[in-house]
Amino acid sequence: MKEINSMIEKLLTQRGITDPADREEYLSAKPKRTYDPFLMKNLREGAELIAAEAEKGTKICVYGDYDADGVTSVCILMTAFSYLTDKLMYYIPSRFEEGYGMNREAVRRIHEQGAGLIVTVDCGITSCDEIDLAKELGMQVVVTDHHRAGEQLPGCIVIDPKQPGDTYPFRELAGCGVAYKLVQALQRLGSLPQHVVRDLLDIAAVGTVGDVVSLTDENRTIVRYGLASLNRKGRASLKTLEDAISLHTITSENIAFGITPHINAAGRMDRADEAVKLLMAEDQKTIDAQVEKMVAFNRLRKAEQEKAYKKSAGMLKGGENFICLRVEGIHEGIAGIAAGKLREAEGKPVILTTPSEGGLLKGTGRSIPGLDLFQMISRYRDLFVRFGGHRSACGFTIREENFETLKKNLEEDARVLFSEYPELLDTGGEYDLEISPEDVTAEFSDALSAMEPFGEGNPKPRFLLRNIYLNRIMYMGAENTHARFTGVRGGAAVSCVLFRRAQEIRNLLESGGPADMIGTISSQYWNGVRRIQFIVEEIQPAGEVG
Repeated sequence: MKEINSMIEKLLTQRGITDPADREEYLSAKPKRTYDPFLMKNLREGAELIAAEAEKGTKICVYGDYDADGVTSVCILMTAFSYLTDKLMYYIPSRFEEGYGMNREAVRRIHEQGAGLIVTVDCGITSCDEIDLAKELGMQVVVTDHHRAGEQLPGCIVIDPKQPGDTYPFRELAGCGVAYKLVQALQRLGSLPQHVVRDLLDIAAVGTVGDVVSLTDENRTIVRYGLASLNRKGRASLKTLEDAISLHTITSENIAFGITPHINAAGRMDRADEAVKLLMAEDQKTIDAQVEKMVAFNRLRKAEQEKAYKKSAGMLKGGENFICLRVEGIHEGIAGIAAGKLREAEGKPVILTTPSEGGLLKGTGRSIPGLDLFQMISRYRDLFVRFGGHRSACGFTIREENFETLKKNLEEDARVLFSEYPELLDTGGEYDLEISPEDVTAEFSDALSAMEPFGEGNPKPRFLLRNIYLNRIMYMGAENTHARFTGVRGGAAVSCVLFRRAQEIRNLLESGGPADMIGTISSQYWNGVRRIQFIVEEIQPAGEVG
């Protein structure tokens, strides 16, 4: 145990967590790092306005986005506001017909349906014209968002920790995190019972993980408590979805690779409203029907994603510094996932655009670690019809005639950047600690679990195993693309699993080694038996890993 504690201490030190109080908070099952909601600029004013309008009988519309963050944000506020009024509606634009954020036609439709107050979630910070229209029509607007502001702020109450002048202690909340702070504020004002704040932690955790924000500081607290809620009995809608996709103990990784894709699939393949209906449903019959839809949407999403990835990869000429493609014939709803997969394969920032109506292209981008995509693309704001995003991802609409200019500029910017900072492209061979096969134990796995939730800003630790001999190779998958094998050194053995690359490195696997491997430690239960495995992410002949 002493050696395990020493390894955990080294990992914490590498992450800059050196203060004893910070270490205790980081490893605590019940972290306390959360902040007074009224420290956020305009949050008190926004909460007071919402409470007052609900008391007056004003119809309130929650206006969201079609991704998991937007969907969970809508569910958080619709649930909380239902304790204030029954005059409620929500609106999520169609990814295909309307695109991200507020639009003027939607504002008019909301007005026609009798709403007097619009509260945005996960959008609105750049919707100045649309908010001006809402005010002209006699509606009030409260913006809750977490994206960066443009040159001008909307002419309404704006709640966004990234807006100029906001001194809130933590700026990296997801959209659902900002919505959750609004709920906390309403409870502090006496408008909501305490249990509402507690009951919404599971939804806030799903949205926070799903939006790939940094799982540090207050986000870590939200997700820690949300995971605890998910692993108790939990709400029936999420429990039914978990059962349908064979999830048992829920971790941040299960959310990221299991729950979130199914929620996102609704907005990608149909309408995000279907995911809202699932999360808000209480009767089992509706829940079962909606879960069946989510599973079908996700199955279709996977098929379209693979097709889009192969088509995009086939367009590469080689040598690109910034991959920027105009791709026809792929499903618009999965362009972002295909861009992410291409980014992972090529190690370069990627933008994929698809043709839209009126001579426009819709674009979606994914960045690499260390490159602020929003900042890079913001230089060409004048080329876009619409534009938004953050450090690691962006979305925009651009006229066909401006695309080549954007592509040329980004390629040149990336060429200059990578020539000055070549380390941005060197993502292989990185690990946290070198360990031995005998260290891959249930005890060490349990100690590592105290570092969860893992994700953006708090990645799962990667370990190096050197001079490992390989035996008992067993190929898996439809095309034998995965492999399970045993790694041995000095009489100690470790169970290893390699995904996707088995045929690519078959000669190395069947050579018997020795090999150097970088990967993570995983704990799984199979038929009631616990298995501790080393998940191999990189493998090279011995001596080739630095």
